[in-house]
Amino acid sequence: MNAARRGRTIEHVMKRSRLVPYSLIALSFVPVVAGAFRVSELAAGAPIDDGNARFFAQPLPVVLHIIGATVYCLLGAFQFDARLRRRRPGWHRAAGRVLIPCGLVAALTGMWMAVSYDLPPIDGLGVLLLRLVFGGAMALAVVLGFVRVRQGDFTAHRAWMMRAYAIGLGAGTQAFTHLPWLLAGDAPDELGRFTAMAAGWLINLAVAEWLIRRSRRRPAPARTAMTAIVPVR
Repeated sequence: MNAARRGRTIEHVMKRSRLVPYSLIALSFVPVVAGAFRVSELAAGAPIDDGNARFFAQPLPVVLHIIGATVYCLLGAFQFDARLRRRRPGWHRAAGRVLIPCGLVAALTGMWMAVSYDLPPIDGLGVLLLRLVFGGAMALAVVLGFVRVRQGDFTAHRAWMMRAYAIGLGAGTQAFTHLPWLLAGDAPDELGRFTAMAAGWLINLAVAEWLIRRSRRRPAPARTAMTAIVPVR
């Protein structure tokens, strides 16, 4: 009886986990659309103004960043689909081979843009430091996740990759942390911009850490069903 109930619980959790990728894609919607608009603007040779002059002057880092981040966020979302992992275990590893370089490109080009582009008026030194800190943390998490899976430590691999993805998805959450100013019809000042940017990354990391700790407290079968993003060998 307990085995049957456990089986039904695992199946129920796996069905719910199918909603996770689409929720993550929805969270990525604003930055993905904004990135596509920026690339099309550069490709079409749109009029140059104060908001886009730095991108036209040096388009390579922003184009690489948009491509890397878009693939990382959209493809990475499906690493959280437990049913897909269960039915196609090789898919996770194949996707990982794409996601690792894309994650590194997104993180490193974000840092490149932070130091090479002229800062917008509302982006002070604090926002510059945030981008360097979180970009470096994302790149480090991707590297540690890769090292851990090569060592066969799948639990640590999963944790580091979840942290990296949480940072990579920061722009999606930042669209919401900027909402108070958007609804007020005003632009944030330097402190407000720093607060909104920091909150987006910290909220995502807090959720990731909660999920990591929660999965470690669960019995083995339920943990596998909940996370299901570690390669099975």
